[in-house]
Amino acid sequence: MHFLKRVRCHWVAMFIFCCGFAQAGETVKIGFIDVLSGPFALVGQGSLKQLKEVVLQLNAKSGADDPKFEVVEFDNKGSTQESINVLKAASDKGIRYITQGGGSGVALTLVDALNKLAEREPDRAMVFLNYSAMDPLLTNDRCSFWHFRFYPSSEMQMEALTTYLVNRKDVKKVYLLNQDYTHGQQVSKAAREYLTRKRPDVQIVANEFIPMAQVRDFAPYVAKIAATGADTVITSNWGSDLTLLLKASKDFGLNVNYFTLNANNPGTPTQLGSWGENKVGVVWNWISNANTPELEKIHIAYKKKYNEDFIFAAHWNTMNMLFQAIKQAKSTDPKKVAFALEGMTYKSPLGEVKMRKTDHQLEAPLYLGMWAKQGSKGVKHDSENTGYGFRTEAVWDAYISSQPTSCQMKRPSP
Repeated sequence: MHFLKRVRCHWVAMFIFCCGFAQAGETVKIGFIDVLSGPFALVGQGSLKQLKEVVLQLNAKSGADDPKFEVVEFDNKGSTQESINVLKAASDKGIRYITQGGGSGVALTLVDALNKLAEREPDRAMVFLNYSAMDPLLTNDRCSFWHFRFYPSSEMQMEALTTYLVNRKDVKKVYLLNQDYTHGQQVSKAAREYLTRKRPDVQIVANEFIPMAQVRDFAPYVAKIAATGADTVITSNWGSDLTLLLKASKDFGLNVNYFTLNANNPGTPTQLGSWGENKVGVVWNWISNANTPELEKIHIAYKKKYNEDFIFAAHWNTMNMLFQAIKQAKSTDPKKVAFALEGMTYKSPLGEVKMRKTDHQLEAPLYLGMWAKQGSKGVKHDSENTGYGFRTEAVWDAYISSQPTSCQMKRPSP
């Protein structure tokens, strides 16, 4: 009898292990696959540091029986091929959850690889938690059951920005300047279409693309912007391509509006100074001067601890929603957790957000921050100790930026 009891206990334990039930205090590894070296490294390193802080706080407040998270970093060097290599390395380490955001080309490559992995080896399937790769294809024609985006797409951001520009009658001539890859091309396309529909009086004076991470001197581009008589530049540039562009514009004394998607990224605010006041804006999923007390506390504590700005609120939603999905599924099995994630609503510091089941796009508020002097109305916190920060110029509810989807998602059987 004792022998049979031991056998039964053994098989129960094996069943629990094989089926991926969440066990008391189980540690779930999150593979951070992003650019940690090269010209865009500052953004990737800042994101990694903030993700680790979010995980640290989440683990600290978790109960003894709750899952714990551990971040494992992989440098993809901004390369699609290297991303495939490190994805395999993560899989070999038993990691079943990855997160990435630096580059939509990389994100699309990862999605394709994860789809093939799930088909070929279902027991090694992985969930992709996208914290900022914005290409609309990821939640349209190339949507995947294994991919969840916790950040607005470029179309959502352009929908919000062009809605704001309807009442900016001083904006008459727009120069589009974007990096020459899938995300930059999508931003250009959406900006042209939405401005034509909402502000047909606006003239697009140029639609230019630059090679990623190759331009070191942006003075010729700034001179071209000035020569067109543009009063506004819309750019999705990020990393050194944005920092150097804004520095060159400041050195030239270019007096135009810059509406960006990344001006608050690590290293960029330092270049703005007084030149960018009331000229440089950023469309983002959260602004440190927004009326969001819980995230403000996180920002203050993070800056006190590291003397750096906390900007990646997407990490907060990602990790907290993953935590809830694991508890709801009562499992760490990626497929069960993915089913729990889709359609989930979560009361975040930004208000209630929802992971749309149709295409796995998070529906959440969007913010426009405008660069202004600390101490002026709406600017309590500065950025990178510059004495300037982003005031909340506009807030859009999720329904304003929400976009239709062509996603025809193929789901595995439950």
